Amino acid sequence: MSQAEIFVGMGELAATAVAREVLITVGLGSCVGIALVDPSGHAAGLAHVMFPQSRKLHVAQPGKYADTAVGALLAALARLGSPRSRICAVIAGGARMFAFEAAGSSDIGAANLRATHEALAKAGIPVYASATGGSTGRSIRILAADGVVRLRQGGVDSELYRPAAVVLKRAADDS
Repeated sequence: MSQAEIFVGMGELAATAVAREVLITVGLGSCVGIALVDPSGHAAGLAHVMFPQSRKLHVAQPGKYADTAVGALLAALARLGSPRSRICAVIAGGARMFAFEAAGSSDIGAANLRATHEALAKAGIPVYASATGGSTGRSIRILAADGVVRLRQGGVDSELYRPAAVVLKRAADDS
């Protein structure tokens, strides 16, 4: 079975419970990628957050803002059968990408990270892994079948998060 790639652009979000689907977002500089994973339900959601806070209660693109993306992702995962109690977060991005962001000036990457952590804490969602800050862009991929989150940073691919349930199942399969 081949994988189907779903690209999540800037300000967008997506969720899936289809095992062959892979959620992908690229170009995470000061933006933050919020991956919500339900390892036992084989569902995942991904948002590419551009800004910390919306100024409106209802926005056309909830994935654009940290304060609206978390709730929208949780609602999408609930529709797929994943209760909040099973969901964990993995985040990447929030870099300081531009040299002109001098000390004391607005650091949008840091503001996005603060708002993301606040929104996740308010929703009661633990952060299990992160790759944030610095001055390097990142991309992330979530494999819906097993909840594995892969990171590409500085031209290097690595595994950022692997649910314990996947590790235990593979160990049992090997014995």
